[in-house]
Amino acid sequence: MNSVRIFFVGGYLAYRALFNWIHWTMYVPTMLGGPIFQILFFAYIGRYAGSQSDKFFLVGNAVAICSLGGIFGMAMTIGGERWTQTLSSILVTPANRLALFLGRALPNIANGVIVSAVGFVVGSLLLGVSFPAGSIPAIALIVVVSSFSCTAFGTLIGAFGLRGRDIFFFANLMIFVFLLFCGVNVRLDALPNWMQQVASVLPLTHGIRAARRVADGASLGDVSSLVLTELLIGL
Repeated sequence: MNSVRIFFVGGYLAYRALFNWIHWTMYVPTMLGGPIFQILFFAYIGRYAGSQSDKFFLVGNAVAICSLGGIFGMAMTIGGERWTQTLSSILVTPANRLALFLGRALPNIANGVIVSAVGFVVGSLLLGVSFPAGSIPAIALIVVVSSFSCTAFGTLIGAFGLRGRDIFFFANLMIFVFLLFCGVNVRLDALPNWMQQVASVLPLTHGIRAARRVADGASLGDVSSLVLTELLIGL
């Protein structure tokens, strides 16, 4: 019971303490405005070049932006504990470590899902893209799994902050690696073989593939192996 309390209450208090500076006047342009412009930027570039449809870029980027909350959120969570000099106190407590850090991950997973959902809704309205009604629950599940996978990877990035001075360098680097390798704006089969091999073990790759197939009419069962792979990468 104590572990459950640590998971929910501890995670909430830690998120509120470390991210209390995110007022809506900063959250909206940073976590919502920027990702929406990212979707529009690549969609219009693709439209001008005639390379792919608007739906291709919308789905790829709307799923990819869930990584912002996971990667930066967990990096800032662990880095923030170190900066406030509370990390050592947390590590020596008898509390369950799994509950302690998973509780801190949960708000970041939720944040990633919210950002992605807003990206899908606003992007669909602005670009005139529609999805089959039956595909929405499946896409929502894929976004949740992808956000979990990215948040787990963000925990790994945060661990580098225990040794490195600038944790945001690693976080920013991985965001751009995802854009280049995970098939966000370029089909995976158009990438060199070595990039495809790297992409196969990164978060987002399988989630984006699954979301695109579902958006084109496939069922959740048809992409279950991709969703499971995305989940296993997070684990």
